[in-house]
Amino acid sequence: MRPDDPNLTTVELTFIEKRIEHWIRFGRPVSDRVLDKRRRLLSFIPGSTFGFIRWASNDYGTVVSCLAIVRTVERGSAFQTVPFVWPGGDLLLDVSGWPQVKHVLEVIDQIERFGFDPCAVSPDHWRHVHNRVTAGQEPRPYTQTLHAAWLKRARLVS
Repeated sequence: MRPDDPNLTTVELTFIEKRIEHWIRFGRPVSDRVLDKRRRLLSFIPGSTFGFIRWASNDYGTVVSCLAIVRTVERGSAFQTVPFVWPGGDLLLDVSGWPQVKHVLEVIDQIERFGFDPCAVSPDHWRHVHNRVTAGQEPRPYTQTLHAAWLKRARLVS
């Protein structure tokens, strides 16, 4: 696929030291294009899942701390808009504020420690994590049983 393929979802990453940092926590981009020394574009095929973190500060401290987990969609499908993600995607999880972002990062770390690729985790689990973290509760861990059920369901749908 070409980086300018209209079926791809593109994410703009920015790094301005101590001011703006946008990065991908997990995901499998199919292209990576450097725009300049501070910006680059990553592109993902439809059906991909990625974790996108945005952080910004000013002279008084952190002003933005957000984490979104997005599943890319086919062209013509419904989607939510997400800052710096074109055209947008299926927003599985969206938290802001350092305490919630930190909590979700810990959940991602736990998922990886259990041997799962966060890209392959059930979208329903990411929605569950979003709901629990937003409500100030601890999400259930992602288990082999949940993953096996997700894989079976995914095979039935495709």
